[in-house]
Parts: sequence; C-alpha cells; structure tokens
Amino acid sequence: MVTGDGRMLELVGALWAIYGLTVGFVSGVLEPVTDGFFHLLSSAGLRPVGEGYSSIETLVVQGHHAAAAEAYADRARNPAERVEATIRRAQLLAGPLEEPESAAVELDSLRSHPLAAKDDVRVGLALVDLYEHQLQDSGRAMAELRRLIDRYPSGQGARRLRAALGALKAQRYPGTSP
Repeated sequence: MVTGDGRMLELVGALWAIYGLTVGFVSGVLEPVTDGFFHLLSSAGLRPVGEGYSSIETLVVQGHHAAAAEAYADRARNPAERVEATIRRAQLLAGPLEEPESAAVELDSLRSHPLAAKDDVRVGLALVDLYEHQLQDSGRAMAELRRLIDRYPSGQGARRLRAALGALKAQRYPGTSP
C-alpha cells in the first residue's frame, strides 16, 4: 500500500505543478494581453488623433487674435497640417486682424509646395472668398475660379464653380449673359 500512496502523491504533485503553471500563464501573460486588447477596442475612436485646434480656437474666442495667428503659423510648419492651419490663419488675418493682403500672400504661397487636388481646391476657394469679399477684387476672384475650373474640369464641384464664375461675371458685367 505504501507504493500506491507514493504514486498518488507523485500524481497530485504533478497535477498541482500543471495547475500552478496554468494559473501563472493565465494571470501573468494571457490576462494582461486580453485586458489590453479589450481596452484598445473599447477606447477606439474616443481619443483624438492629434491635438486639434481647440486650444487655438479658444484664443480666438478670448480675443487674442495675434497669439492665435502665431499659433496657426507654428502648426503650419508641420507639413501634414500646413494647408488646414494656413487656411485658418488666413481667415484670422483677413477678418479680425484686418490684413487681407497678408492672408492672400500666405494662401498663394501654399502653392509653392505640391498640393493634393482637394487641398488645392480648398486653397483656391479660400482665395476666391478673400478676393471677392475682403479685397473687393472680383477680377482676381474670377481668375482663381477659372484656374480651378481649368485644372479640375470634371471635379466634384466643377458645376458649382462654373455657376459661381457666371454669377461673378454677371455681377461685374451687368447685361451680359453668363
């Protein structure tokens, strides 16, 4: 009987070792991995990718327009944010800071770098708005619209660009058909 109890004790010891290794693996390796995976899934889309512009927009709302313009200029040094930050800075320059000429120069300087079609259209439309409303230069606004139409004749907004160009022509040259 003593030999049977010895084997039983060895079996219990082996099973206890397997149990210990399994619990150690689950709690030390598998559990943190699954917790991290579920944390990643539960927070996906809830965190902003970048810093955003809320801190700069807060400066604008508080009336610190020069500081906000400088912050946009700092953000525009990053190639990934260049177009968005420069357009926002140009809006600030043309509006509260009353420097529409500087805004036009900065927007026009964006073209010295290669732009995606979407960004080129955004810059062009910002220039059209600036020329037409702040600088009262409908000739330059029409030229910019014509440039966009010529460059992207089958683009998504080409019909609206043509309509806007026709409206500007009719406004500047009354009595002519668009």
